[in-house]
Amino acid sequence: MTEEQKKTIAVMAENIKTANFVPREQYEKYNVKRGLRNADGTGVLVGLTHVGEVIGYEKTDGVKKSVPGKLMYRGYEINELVNGFQKDQRSGFEEIAYLLLCGKLPSKNELSEFKAILGHQRNLPDGFAEDMIMKAPSNNIMNKLARCVLASYTYDENPDSTDIQNVLRQCISLIAKFPTMVAYAYQAKRRYFDGKSMYIHNPKPELSTAENFLRMVRSNKKFTKLEADILDLALVLHAEHGGGNNSSFTTRVVTSTGTDTFAAISSAVGSLKGPKHGGANHKIMGMIDDIKRNAGDWRDDKKLYDYLVKIIKKEAYDGTGLIYGMGHAVYTISDPRAVLLKQKAEELAEATNSTEEFQLYRRIEALTPEIFAKYKANGKIICANVDMYSGFVYSMLNLPPELYTPIFAIARIIGWSAHRIEELTIGNRIIRPAYKSDAARQSYTELDKR
Repeated sequence: MTEEQKKTIAVMAENIKTANFVPREQYEKYNVKRGLRNADGTGVLVGLTHVGEVIGYEKTDGVKKSVPGKLMYRGYEINELVNGFQKDQRSGFEEIAYLLLCGKLPSKNELSEFKAILGHQRNLPDGFAEDMIMKAPSNNIMNKLARCVLASYTYDENPDSTDIQNVLRQCISLIAKFPTMVAYAYQAKRRYFDGKSMYIHNPKPELSTAENFLRMVRSNKKFTKLEADILDLALVLHAEHGGGNNSSFTTRVVTSTGTDTFAAISSAVGSLKGPKHGGANHKIMGMIDDIKRNAGDWRDDKKLYDYLVKIIKKEAYDGTGLIYGMGHAVYTISDPRAVLLKQKAEELAEATNSTEEFQLYRRIEALTPEIFAKYKANGKIICANVDMYSGFVYSMLNLPPELYTPIFAIARIIGWSAHRIEELTIGNRIIRPAYKSDAARQSYTELDKR
């Protein structure tokens, strides 16, 4: 593109900003639910679901009251599910996947058969890795994952059918292959963008999702039980979060058109890629590095407090005024996912000599609500969300930041699949909300008179 063409585009961009400007009072005039949210912060109710539920408040006689957070999978509390499989010292992700897909906890035989199906499906089709990943590597793994999902359409035996059995088959195949796609995309990035060695390890059918992923991204293929257990927990906690989160809602919106599974799931990957959704844990790691560099003695509560004040006043870090990892659209008093992951994070921190850094996260969690109440003064109650500790956990597992959001996708494909199947089962109409035009009426002017 020439310099003159670039200047032309710059002028066009400025014109576009002017043409698309809508005064804030117009939203209030027409009672527009911006972001599909009500004035009190609650989400606009657009559907019913059996898949998952996120509880952070209760409403009695129209009054919103904060309560300790709960996350429900098919009516089961997440704490109860996690305690169940951890008590038996086994992985839980595959069991949770079966629950979210089928609406019931599997028997021993059902779980064994489901794991066998996943194990059989983990390898990519012949030539897929070479043609779809290695020949066109991407510096962004989420971008490559979306392309892999779309490309899977070509390799599928019945790509367009929305029969539930066929869609379930497709979803199970994607659930099994996501870790392999991500691991290989990461290895290609290492080779072609980072100038490092590339290691392609085949998945093992007898290993869990977490074990396989650690095996495929590490050069020596080795991992400890504690490492696999905590990654397994992170996957369980990210598997589903109600139908209203952006990527799950995207899945349902696209599914409602009647399109194929690969188009719907790739759209969800695109949604999750956004930093306001799946990229938050990456931002936390950047914030932590910034605190260590610029807060002085970050082990001192007073200096840490003062620097967090600078962040919230937009005087430090990225200038957004956000303390990443704190606050949530629904949870208020507590995020049950953060509570569970924090417990395991502390255990892993002790095993990896990272206790001092763990205390930094814990102190940010403790200090931020007071700072938020003082400087925001909006009466909103905030707590640590799951992203506060997930990035820290991944860093202790020696996983690079570019894998954090893809790991989220490896987990959330479960929720997306369950919501797609539910939408196909009970939706029966295309999702189409309204936008009111606020444009002034104009008359056409002939070209030579403009």
